[in-house]
Amino acid sequence: MDQQEEQDRALPIANVGRIMKQILPPSAKISKEGKQLMQECVTEFISFVTSEASDKCHKENRKTVNGDDICWALSSLGFDNYAEAIGRYLHKYRQAEREKINQHKLETTKLQYYDGSATETEKQPRVTDKVENPSTTNQSG
Repeated sequence: MDQQEEQDRALPIANVGRIMKQILPPSAKISKEGKQLMQECVTEFISFVTSEASDKCHKENRKTVNGDDICWALSSLGFDNYAEAIGRYLHKYRQAEREKINQHKLETTKLQYYDGSATETEKQPRVTDKVENPSTTNQSG
């Protein structure tokens, strides 16, 4: 692989530096060489894990690598702590995506109701107020 191909598949060095700075004290500095070394390491790590997940998918005649495959690959390669952490993140991510979808459905239904595009059935209130029967009310007079 030539140098240009290697750079194309590497994480942007600015992103690597930003991630590294998050864990360091504010006064800490990171050399260019340190960022480049980390860039090479994380790129290789991601390729290693992705390759393992891809092999699994290939054996199962699937073309798409998903989050569960990455968790499996991490565990399979001995990175159980990472697999557990990524598994928790994946669960929370999927939960948040479901909530976003449900919120969008609710907003769409409200918009349809208020702009008149909802069907008559959709416009019917789901909870009705108790209405007294006029014939049973006390009509003194």
